[in-house]
Amino acid sequence: MPTSMPETPHVPHFIRGATLPSSGGDALRLTGPADGAPLGVLHPARTEVVAEAVGAAAAAHEEWGRLPVKERVQPLIRFRSLVERHLAELAECIHRENGKLRAEAEAGVQRGLEVVEFATALPGLLGAEVLEVSPGVDCMTRRHPLGVVAGITPFNFPAMVPMWMFPLAIACGNTFVLKPSEQVPSTPVRLGMLLRDAGLPDGVFNVVQGDRHTVDLLLEEPRIRAVAFVGSTPAARAVHQRGTANGKRVLALGGAKNHLVVVPDADPVATARSVAASATGCAGQRCMAGSVLIAVGDSDAIVEAIVSEMASLRPGVEMGPVISARARDRIVGCIDRAEASGAWVRLDGRGVRVSGGEQGFYVGPTILEGLEPGSPLLGEEIFGPVLTILRVDTLDEALEIENASPYGNAASIFTTSGAVARHFESRVRAGMVGINVGVPVPREPFGFGGWNESRFGVGDITGRDAILFWTQARKTTVKWTSRQTNWMS
Repeated sequence: MPTSMPETPHVPHFIRGATLPSSGGDALRLTGPADGAPLGVLHPARTEVVAEAVGAAAAAHEEWGRLPVKERVQPLIRFRSLVERHLAELAECIHRENGKLRAEAEAGVQRGLEVVEFATALPGLLGAEVLEVSPGVDCMTRRHPLGVVAGITPFNFPAMVPMWMFPLAIACGNTFVLKPSEQVPSTPVRLGMLLRDAGLPDGVFNVVQGDRHTVDLLLEEPRIRAVAFVGSTPAARAVHQRGTANGKRVLALGGAKNHLVVVPDADPVATARSVAASATGCAGQRCMAGSVLIAVGDSDAIVEAIVSEMASLRPGVEMGPVISARARDRIVGCIDRAEASGAWVRLDGRGVRVSGGEQGFYVGPTILEGLEPGSPLLGEEIFGPVLTILRVDTLDEALEIENASPYGNAASIFTTSGAVARHFESRVRAGMVGINVGVPVPREPFGFGGWNESRFGVGDITGRDAILFWTQARKTTVKWTSRQTNWMS
Protein backbone atom coordinates (compact mmCIF):
# COMPACT_ATOMS: atom_id res chain seq x y z
CA MET A 1 0.00 0.00 0.00
CA PRO A 2 1.36 3.44 -0.87
CA THR A 3 2.07 5.65 2.10
CA SER A 4 0.34 8.99 2.51
CA MET A 5 2.41 12.14 2.27
CA PRO A 6 3.42 13.18 5.78
CA GLU A 7 1.93 16.31 7.21
CA THR A 8 4.66 18.93 7.02
CA PRO A 9 4.77 22.70 7.12
CA HIS A 10 7.29 22.66 4.24
CA VAL A 11 5.90 21.45 0.92
CA PRO A 12 8.49 19.20 -0.78
CA HIS A 13 9.67 18.80 -4.33
CA PHE A 14 9.48 15.32 -5.90
CA ILE A 15 12.64 14.22 -7.74
CA ARG A 16 13.94 10.74 -8.64
CA GLY A 17 10.90 9.08 -7.05
CA ALA A 18 11.36 10.70 -3.63
CA THR A 19 10.33 13.85 -1.83
CA LEU A 20 13.02 16.47 -1.49
CA PRO A 21 12.58 19.05 1.27
CA SER A 22 12.26 22.60 0.02
CA SER A 23 14.40 25.15 1.79
CA GLY A 24 16.26 28.38 1.31
CA GLY A 25 15.18 31.57 -0.39
CA ASP A 26 11.95 33.40 0.18
CA ALA A 27 9.15 31.36 1.75
CA LEU A 28 5.63 31.43 0.32
CA ARG A 29 2.94 30.83 2.93
CA LEU A 30 -0.06 28.69 2.00
CA THR A 31 -3.56 29.54 3.23
CA GLY A 32 -6.74 27.48 3.11
CA PRO A 33 -9.32 29.36 0.99
CA ALA A 34 -12.31 27.88 2.83
CA ASP A 35 -11.31 29.08 6.30
CA GLY A 36 -8.19 31.20 5.97
CA ALA A 37 -6.17 28.71 8.04
CA PRO A 38 -2.38 28.46 7.49
CA LEU A 39 -1.42 25.29 5.62
CA GLY A 40 2.35 25.40 5.36
CA VAL A 41 5.32 26.96 3.67
CA LEU A 42 6.76 26.56 0.19
CA HIS A 43 10.30 27.47 -0.83
CA PRO A 44 10.46 28.02 -4.61
CA ALA A 45 12.95 25.93 -6.53
CA ARG A 46 15.98 27.82 -7.69
CA THR A 47 18.71 26.98 -10.17
CA GLU A 48 20.24 23.96 -8.42
CA VAL A 49 16.89 22.25 -7.74
CA VAL A 50 15.61 22.79 -11.29
CA ALA A 51 18.92 21.47 -12.61
CA GLU A 52 18.64 18.42 -10.37
CA ALA A 53 15.10 17.67 -11.55
CA VAL A 54 15.99 18.09 -15.22
CA GLY A 55 19.12 16.01 -14.72
CA ALA A 56 17.04 13.24 -13.15
CA ALA A 57 14.62 13.35 -16.07
CA ALA A 58 17.47 13.33 -18.62
CA ALA A 59 19.10 10.32 -16.99
CA ALA A 60 15.80 8.44 -16.81
CA HIS A 61 15.09 9.11 -20.47
CA GLU A 62 18.10 7.07 -21.53
CA GLU A 63 16.16 3.90 -20.67
CA TRP A 64 12.55 5.10 -20.68
CA GLY A 65 12.66 6.52 -24.21
CA ARG A 66 13.88 3.19 -25.61
CA LEU A 67 11.12 1.07 -24.08
CA PRO A 68 8.32 -0.12 -26.38
CA VAL A 69 5.13 1.87 -25.91
CA LYS A 70 3.33 -1.26 -24.69
CA GLU A 71 5.72 -1.38 -21.73
CA ARG A 72 5.53 2.37 -21.09
CA VAL A 73 1.78 2.32 -20.52
CA GLN A 74 1.85 -0.47 -17.93
CA PRO A 75 2.61 1.86 -14.97
CA LEU A 76 -0.20 4.15 -16.13
CA ILE A 77 -2.67 1.26 -16.06
CA ARG A 78 -1.71 0.59 -12.44
CA PHE A 79 -1.64 4.33 -11.66
CA ARG A 80 -5.26 4.67 -12.75
CA SER A 81 -6.33 2.04 -10.23
CA LEU A 82 -4.29 3.66 -7.45
CA VAL A 83 -5.83 7.08 -8.13
CA GLU A 84 -9.32 5.60 -7.96
CA ARG A 85 -8.42 3.91 -4.68
CA HIS A 86 -7.15 7.20 -3.24
CA LEU A 87 -9.81 9.43 -4.78
CA ALA A 88 -11.20 10.68 -1.46
CA GLU A 89 -7.71 11.49 -0.17
CA LEU A 90 -6.83 13.44 -3.32
CA ALA A 91 -10.14 15.30 -3.21
CA GLU A 92 -9.50 16.28 0.41
CA CYS A 93 -6.06 17.61 -0.49
CA ILE A 94 -7.56 19.65 -3.34
CA HIS A 95 -10.34 20.93 -1.08
CA ARG A 96 -7.83 22.01 1.55
CA GLU A 97 -5.51 23.93 -0.78
CA ASN A 98 -7.90 25.08 -3.51
CA GLY A 99 -11.19 25.34 -1.62
CA LYS A 100 -13.23 23.37 -4.15
CA LEU A 101 -16.22 21.43 -2.94
CA ARG A 102 -15.17 17.82 -2.47
CA ALA A 103 -17.55 16.70 -5.22
CA GLU A 104 -15.95 19.21 -7.60
CA ALA A 105 -12.51 18.01 -6.58
CA GLU A 106 -13.41 14.36 -7.22
CA ALA A 107 -14.93 15.27 -10.59
CA GLY A 108 -11.70 16.99 -11.62
CA VAL A 109 -9.62 13.95 -10.71
CA GLN A 110 -11.97 11.68 -12.64
CA ARG A 111 -11.79 13.95 -15.68
CA GLY A 112 -8.01 13.70 -15.50
CA LEU A 113 -8.28 9.91 -15.42
CA GLU A 114 -9.97 10.02 -18.83
CA VAL A 115 -6.67 11.27 -20.25
CA VAL A 116 -4.81 8.53 -18.38
CA GLU A 117 -7.15 6.00 -20.02
CA PHE A 118 -6.51 7.54 -23.43
CA ALA A 119 -2.77 7.38 -22.80
CA THR A 120 -2.98 3.66 -22.05
CA ALA A 121 -4.44 3.20 -25.56
CA LEU A 122 -1.28 4.52 -27.23
CA PRO A 123 -0.04 1.06 -28.29
CA GLY A 124 -2.86 1.10 -30.82
CA LEU A 125 -2.22 4.70 -31.89
CA LEU A 126 1.57 4.98 -32.21
CA GLY A 127 2.07 2.23 -34.78
CA ALA A 128 4.24 2.98 -37.80
CA GLU A 129 2.59 4.09 -41.04
CA VAL A 130 3.95 2.17 -44.03
CA LEU A 131 3.22 2.62 -47.72
CA GLU A 132 4.78 1.00 -50.78
CA VAL A 133 5.40 4.10 -52.90
CA SER A 134 6.89 2.24 -55.90
CA PRO A 135 7.84 -1.37 -56.64
CA GLY A 136 10.26 -2.51 -53.95
CA VAL A 137 10.31 0.88 -52.20
CA ASP A 138 8.56 1.50 -48.88
CA CYS A 139 8.13 4.75 -46.97
CA MET A 140 7.34 4.61 -43.28
CA THR A 141 6.76 7.08 -40.46
CA ARG A 142 7.43 6.38 -36.79
CA ARG A 143 6.84 8.82 -33.96
CA HIS A 144 9.62 9.23 -31.41
CA PRO A 145 9.77 11.01 -28.04
CA LEU A 146 11.30 14.46 -27.70
CA GLY A 147 13.23 13.79 -24.48
CA VAL A 148 12.79 15.90 -21.34
CA VAL A 149 9.59 17.97 -21.38
CA ALA A 150 7.83 20.18 -18.85
CA GLY A 151 4.37 21.27 -17.75
CA ILE A 152 3.35 24.46 -15.93
CA THR A 153 -0.11 24.26 -14.40
CA PRO A 154 -2.59 26.66 -12.68
CA PHE A 155 -4.28 26.66 -9.29
CA ASN A 156 -7.82 25.92 -10.40
CA PHE A 157 -7.46 22.20 -11.23
CA PRO A 158 -4.57 20.78 -9.16
CA ALA A 159 -4.97 17.22 -10.47
CA MET A 160 -6.88 17.47 -13.74
CA VAL A 161 -4.65 19.87 -15.66
CA PRO A 162 -1.41 18.06 -14.74
CA MET A 163 -3.12 14.84 -15.86
CA TRP A 164 -3.92 16.51 -19.18
CA MET A 165 -0.15 16.66 -19.70
CA PHE A 166 2.07 14.05 -18.07
CA PRO A 167 0.23 10.76 -18.87
CA LEU A 168 0.40 11.35 -22.62
CA ALA A 169 3.87 12.86 -22.48
CA ILE A 170 5.40 9.93 -20.61
CA ALA A 171 3.42 7.30 -22.56
CA CYS A 172 4.94 8.86 -25.69
CA GLY A 173 8.38 8.13 -24.22
CA ASN A 174 9.32 11.49 -22.69
CA THR A 175 10.35 12.22 -19.12
CA PHE A 176 8.53 15.00 -17.33
CA VAL A 177 9.15 17.95 -15.00
CA LEU A 178 6.01 19.55 -13.54
CA LYS A 179 5.85 23.03 -12.00
CA PRO A 180 2.41 23.33 -10.33
CA SER A 181 0.88 26.54 -9.04
CA GLU A 182 2.48 27.61 -5.80
CA GLN A 183 -1.04 27.95 -4.38
CA VAL A 184 -1.86 24.23 -4.74
CA PRO A 185 1.46 22.37 -4.52
CA SER A 186 0.64 19.17 -2.64
CA THR A 187 -1.63 17.19 -4.98
CA PRO A 188 0.99 16.82 -7.76
CA VAL A 189 3.49 15.46 -5.22
CA ARG A 190 0.91 12.90 -4.13
CA LEU A 191 0.33 11.96 -7.77
CA GLY A 192 4.08 11.48 -8.13
CA MET A 193 4.08 9.11 -5.17
CA LEU A 194 1.26 7.10 -6.73
CA LEU A 195 3.13 6.93 -10.04
CA ARG A 196 6.17 5.62 -8.17
CA ASP A 197 4.04 3.01 -6.41
CA ALA A 198 2.59 2.05 -9.80
CA GLY A 199 6.08 1.13 -10.96
CA LEU A 200 7.08 4.21 -12.93
CA PRO A 201 10.90 4.37 -12.93
CA ASP A 202 12.49 7.05 -10.78
CA GLY A 203 13.10 10.30 -12.62
CA VAL A 204 10.45 9.82 -15.30
CA PHE A 205 8.12 12.17 -13.41
CA ASN A 206 9.39 15.02 -11.24
CA VAL A 207 7.80 18.00 -9.46
CA VAL A 208 9.54 21.28 -8.70
CA GLN A 209 7.69 23.77 -6.54
CA GLY A 210 8.07 27.40 -7.35
CA ASP A 211 7.00 30.78 -8.60
CA ARG A 212 7.49 32.88 -11.71
CA HIS A 213 11.28 32.74 -11.36
CA THR A 214 11.09 28.93 -11.35
CA VAL A 215 9.06 29.09 -14.57
CA ASP A 216 11.77 31.25 -16.15
CA LEU A 217 14.41 28.70 -15.18
CA LEU A 218 12.44 25.93 -16.90
CA LEU A 219 11.94 28.03 -20.03
CA GLU A 220 15.67 28.72 -20.18
CA GLU A 221 16.83 25.16 -19.40
CA PRO A 222 18.38 23.87 -22.66
CA ARG A 223 17.67 20.20 -21.94
CA ILE A 224 13.89 20.78 -21.89
CA ARG A 225 12.56 20.22 -25.40
CA ALA A 226 8.87 21.13 -25.01
CA VAL A 227 6.64 22.99 -22.56
CA ALA A 228 2.88 22.89 -22.02
CA PHE A 229 1.22 25.68 -20.05
CA VAL A 230 -2.27 26.56 -18.79
CA GLY A 231 -3.02 29.93 -17.20
CA SER A 232 -4.07 33.49 -18.00
CA THR A 233 -3.71 34.91 -21.50
CA PRO A 234 -0.95 37.40 -20.59
CA ALA A 235 1.04 34.63 -18.92
CA ALA A 236 0.39 32.19 -21.78
CA ARG A 237 1.58 34.72 -24.32
CA ALA A 238 4.73 35.41 -22.30
CA VAL A 239 5.50 31.69 -21.82
CA HIS A 240 5.01 31.01 -25.52
CA GLN A 241 7.24 33.89 -26.56
CA ARG A 242 10.02 33.09 -24.11
CA GLY A 243 9.91 29.34 -24.65
CA THR A 244 9.95 29.49 -28.43
CA ALA A 245 12.71 32.12 -28.33
CA ASN A 246 14.75 29.49 -26.48
CA GLY A 247 14.09 26.91 -29.19
CA LYS A 248 11.37 24.95 -27.40
CA ARG A 249 8.12 23.56 -28.69
CA VAL A 250 5.40 25.38 -26.67
CA LEU A 251 1.64 25.01 -26.33
CA ALA A 252 0.20 27.61 -23.95
CA LEU A 253 -3.51 27.78 -23.19
CA GLY A 254 -4.78 31.14 -21.93
CA GLY A 255 -7.93 32.77 -20.63
CA ALA A 256 -11.44 33.23 -21.93
CA LYS A 257 -14.61 35.27 -21.96
CA ASN A 258 -17.20 32.65 -22.79
CA HIS A 259 -20.66 33.60 -24.03
CA LEU A 260 -23.85 31.66 -23.39
CA VAL A 261 -26.58 32.48 -25.90
CA VAL A 262 -30.22 31.86 -24.95
CA VAL A 263 -33.01 32.00 -27.54
CA PRO A 264 -36.76 32.11 -26.76
CA ASP A 265 -37.42 28.44 -27.59
CA ALA A 266 -34.89 27.11 -25.05
CA ASP A 267 -36.07 24.79 -22.27
CA PRO A 268 -36.35 27.16 -19.27
CA VAL A 269 -35.65 24.64 -16.49
CA ALA A 270 -32.73 22.84 -18.13
CA THR A 271 -31.24 26.11 -19.38
CA ALA A 272 -31.42 27.76 -15.96
CA ARG A 273 -29.63 24.86 -14.30
CA SER A 274 -26.95 24.64 -16.96
CA VAL A 275 -26.23 28.38 -17.11
CA ALA A 276 -26.09 28.70 -13.31
CA ALA A 277 -23.73 25.72 -13.05
CA SER A 278 -21.53 27.11 -15.81
CA ALA A 279 -21.23 30.55 -14.20
CA THR A 280 -20.74 29.43 -10.59
CA GLY A 281 -19.15 25.96 -10.71
CA CYS A 282 -15.66 25.96 -9.18
CA ALA A 283 -16.58 29.49 -7.98
CA GLY A 284 -16.30 30.63 -11.61
CA GLN A 285 -12.55 29.90 -11.57
CA ARG A 286 -12.23 27.97 -14.81
CA CYS A 287 -11.53 28.95 -18.39
CA MET A 288 -14.75 27.22 -19.48
CA ALA A 289 -17.06 29.22 -17.18
CA GLY A 290 -19.94 31.05 -18.82
CA SER A 291 -19.45 34.71 -17.96
CA VAL A 292 -21.70 36.55 -20.44
CA LEU A 293 -25.34 35.59 -21.02
CA ILE A 294 -26.74 36.93 -24.29
CA ALA A 295 -30.56 36.81 -24.21
CA VAL A 296 -32.04 36.91 -27.72
CA GLY A 297 -35.51 38.34 -28.32
CA ASP A 298 -38.27 37.64 -25.82
CA SER A 299 -36.31 35.43 -23.43
CA ASP A 300 -37.42 37.18 -20.24
CA ALA A 301 -38.95 34.07 -18.65
CA ILE A 302 -35.74 32.10 -19.17
CA VAL A 303 -33.60 34.93 -17.80
CA GLU A 304 -35.77 35.11 -14.68
CA ALA A 305 -35.41 31.35 -14.22
CA ILE A 306 -31.61 31.73 -14.43
CA VAL A 307 -31.64 34.55 -11.86
CA SER A 308 -33.77 32.44 -9.53
CA GLU A 309 -31.52 29.40 -9.94
CA MET A 310 -28.35 31.35 -9.19
CA ALA A 311 -29.99 33.05 -6.19
CA SER A 312 -30.72 29.63 -4.68
CA LEU A 313 -27.03 28.63 -4.58
CA ARG A 314 -25.47 28.88 -1.12
CA PRO A 315 -21.79 29.71 -0.70
CA GLY A 316 -20.16 27.07 1.45
CA VAL A 317 -22.76 24.49 0.42
CA GLU A 318 -23.26 24.51 -3.37
CA MET A 319 -20.30 26.83 -3.98
CA GLY A 320 -16.75 26.93 -2.70
CA PRO A 321 -14.55 29.97 -2.10
CA VAL A 322 -12.20 31.67 -4.54
CA ILE A 323 -8.52 30.91 -4.19
CA SER A 324 -7.29 33.87 -2.12
CA ALA A 325 -8.12 37.14 -0.44
CA ARG A 326 -6.45 38.89 -3.35
CA ALA A 327 -8.70 37.10 -5.86
CA ARG A 328 -11.79 37.88 -3.77
CA ASP A 329 -10.89 41.55 -3.56
CA ARG A 330 -10.21 41.72 -7.31
CA ILE A 331 -13.59 40.17 -8.13
CA VAL A 332 -15.40 42.45 -5.69
CA GLY A 333 -13.58 45.36 -7.27
CA CYS A 334 -14.95 44.36 -10.69
CA ILE A 335 -18.50 44.35 -9.28
CA ASP A 336 -17.89 47.73 -7.64
CA ARG A 337 -16.68 49.18 -10.94
CA ALA A 338 -19.69 47.84 -12.79
CA GLU A 339 -22.07 49.35 -10.25
CA ALA A 340 -20.25 52.68 -10.30
CA SER A 341 -20.60 52.76 -14.10
CA GLY A 342 -24.39 52.41 -13.83
CA ALA A 343 -24.85 48.66 -14.13
CA TRP A 344 -27.67 46.96 -12.24
CA VAL A 345 -26.38 44.42 -9.71
CA ARG A 346 -29.33 42.05 -9.96
CA LEU A 347 -27.74 39.50 -7.65
CA ASP A 348 -25.01 40.66 -5.29
CA GLY A 349 -22.37 38.24 -4.01
CA ARG A 350 -20.29 40.79 -2.15
CA GLY A 351 -19.86 40.54 1.60
CA VAL A 352 -20.75 36.85 1.84
CA ARG A 353 -20.31 35.23 5.24
CA VAL A 354 -20.20 31.46 5.66
CA SER A 355 -20.80 29.78 9.00
CA GLY A 356 -17.57 28.09 10.04
CA GLY A 357 -15.70 29.81 7.22
CA GLU A 358 -15.83 33.39 8.36
CA GLN A 359 -12.17 33.84 7.43
CA GLY A 360 -12.64 32.17 4.04
CA PHE A 361 -12.48 33.89 0.68
CA TYR A 362 -16.07 33.73 -0.54
CA VAL A 363 -17.88 35.59 -3.30
CA GLY A 364 -21.52 34.68 -3.83
CA PRO A 365 -23.32 34.28 -7.17
CA THR A 366 -23.48 37.67 -8.87
CA ILE A 367 -25.49 38.90 -11.86
CA LEU A 368 -24.85 42.21 -13.61
CA GLU A 369 -27.05 43.81 -16.22
CA GLY A 370 -27.01 47.10 -18.08
CA LEU A 371 -23.30 47.43 -18.78
CA GLU A 372 -22.70 49.87 -21.61
CA PRO A 373 -21.33 48.47 -24.89
CA GLY A 374 -17.59 48.79 -24.86
CA SER A 375 -17.34 48.45 -21.08
CA PRO A 376 -13.99 46.85 -20.17
CA LEU A 377 -15.83 44.37 -17.94
CA LEU A 378 -17.53 42.88 -21.00
CA GLY A 379 -14.15 41.81 -22.34
CA GLU A 380 -12.23 41.21 -19.11
CA GLU A 381 -11.87 37.71 -17.67
CA ILE A 382 -13.20 38.18 -14.12
CA PHE A 383 -12.52 34.56 -13.08
CA GLY A 384 -15.22 34.50 -10.43
CA PRO A 385 -18.93 33.64 -10.08
CA VAL A 386 -20.10 36.73 -11.98
CA LEU A 387 -22.55 36.53 -14.90
CA THR A 388 -23.24 39.58 -17.08
CA ILE A 389 -26.53 39.75 -19.00
CA LEU A 390 -26.77 41.38 -22.43
CA ARG A 391 -29.97 41.63 -24.48
CA VAL A 392 -30.18 41.62 -28.27
CA ASP A 393 -32.95 41.24 -30.85
CA THR A 394 -31.42 38.61 -33.16
CA LEU A 395 -29.13 35.64 -33.10
CA ASP A 396 -26.79 37.32 -35.57
CA GLU A 397 -26.35 40.21 -33.13
CA ALA A 398 -25.42 37.67 -30.47
CA LEU A 399 -22.88 36.09 -32.82
CA GLU A 400 -21.42 39.49 -33.60
CA ILE A 401 -20.82 40.12 -29.90
CA GLU A 402 -19.27 36.70 -29.32
CA ASN A 403 -17.07 36.87 -32.39
CA ALA A 404 -15.78 40.32 -31.48
CA SER A 405 -14.10 38.88 -28.37
CA PRO A 406 -10.33 38.48 -28.67
CA TYR A 407 -10.70 35.12 -26.95
CA GLY A 408 -12.03 31.98 -28.57
CA ASN A 409 -12.21 29.30 -25.93
CA ALA A 410 -15.87 28.27 -25.65
CA ALA A 411 -19.37 29.37 -26.61
CA SER A 412 -22.76 27.75 -26.06
CA ILE A 413 -26.31 28.14 -27.29
CA PHE A 414 -29.51 26.98 -25.62
CA THR A 415 -32.29 26.11 -28.05
CA THR A 416 -34.67 23.33 -29.03
CA SER A 417 -34.21 24.09 -32.74
CA GLY A 418 -31.69 22.11 -34.73
CA ALA A 419 -31.63 24.79 -37.43
CA VAL A 420 -30.81 27.51 -34.89
CA ALA A 421 -28.10 25.35 -33.33
CA ARG A 422 -26.58 24.61 -36.75
CA HIS A 423 -26.57 28.30 -37.67
CA PHE A 424 -24.79 29.16 -34.43
CA GLU A 425 -22.27 26.32 -34.50
CA SER A 426 -21.20 27.06 -38.08
CA ARG A 427 -20.59 30.76 -37.47
CA VAL A 428 -19.23 31.10 -33.94
CA ARG A 429 -15.47 31.69 -33.59
CA ALA A 430 -14.59 29.43 -30.71
CA GLY A 431 -12.65 26.20 -30.42
CA MET A 432 -15.21 24.44 -28.19
CA VAL A 433 -18.94 24.83 -28.76
CA GLY A 434 -21.87 23.67 -26.66
CA ILE A 435 -25.43 22.98 -27.77
CA ASN A 436 -27.52 23.00 -24.58
CA VAL A 437 -24.25 22.39 -22.70
CA GLY A 438 -22.98 25.13 -20.41
CA VAL A 439 -19.44 23.78 -20.02
CA PRO A 440 -18.58 22.19 -23.40
CA VAL A 441 -15.42 20.37 -22.37
CA PRO A 442 -14.76 17.64 -24.96
CA ARG A 443 -14.32 14.09 -23.75
CA GLU A 444 -11.33 12.05 -24.85
CA PRO A 445 -10.20 11.44 -27.56
CA PHE A 446 -11.60 14.84 -28.61
CA GLY A 447 -8.94 17.33 -27.59
CA PHE A 448 -9.21 20.36 -25.30
CA GLY A 449 -8.18 23.71 -26.78
CA GLY A 450 -9.54 27.08 -27.85
CA TRP A 451 -8.86 29.56 -30.62
CA ASN A 452 -7.50 33.09 -30.94
CA GLU A 453 -5.99 34.52 -27.72
CA SER A 454 -7.14 31.51 -25.74
CA ARG A 455 -4.29 29.48 -27.24
CA PHE A 456 -0.70 30.16 -28.24
CA GLY A 457 0.86 27.39 -30.28
CA VAL A 458 -0.66 24.70 -32.46
CA GLY A 459 -3.08 21.92 -31.57
CA ASP A 460 -4.95 20.79 -28.48
CA ILE A 461 -3.50 19.86 -25.11
CA THR A 462 -5.28 16.48 -24.98
CA GLY A 463 -6.53 13.99 -27.57
CA ARG A 464 -4.71 13.04 -30.75
CA ASP A 465 -3.15 16.48 -31.13
CA ALA A 466 -1.29 15.93 -27.87
CA ILE A 467 0.38 12.84 -29.31
CA LEU A 468 1.75 15.00 -32.13
CA PHE A 469 2.88 17.67 -29.65
CA TRP A 470 4.82 15.27 -27.42
CA THR A 471 6.51 13.37 -30.29
CA GLN A 472 8.46 13.96 -33.47
CA ALA A 473 8.19 12.03 -36.72
CA ARG A 474 11.00 10.06 -38.33
CA LYS A 475 10.43 9.21 -42.00
CA THR A 476 12.34 6.25 -43.43
CA THR A 477 12.53 5.21 -47.07
CA VAL A 478 13.54 1.58 -47.72
CA LYS A 479 14.59 -0.03 -50.97
CA TRP A 480 15.48 -3.71 -51.28
CA THR A 481 17.03 -5.31 -54.33
CA SER A 482 14.81 -7.64 -56.32
CA ARG A 483 17.77 -9.94 -57.15
CA GLN A 484 17.00 -13.53 -56.13
CA THR A 485 19.33 -15.35 -53.76
CA ASN A 486 19.67 -19.08 -53.22
CA TRP A 487 18.56 -19.07 -49.59
CA MET A 488 15.18 -17.52 -50.54
CA SER A 489 14.16 -20.53 -52.65
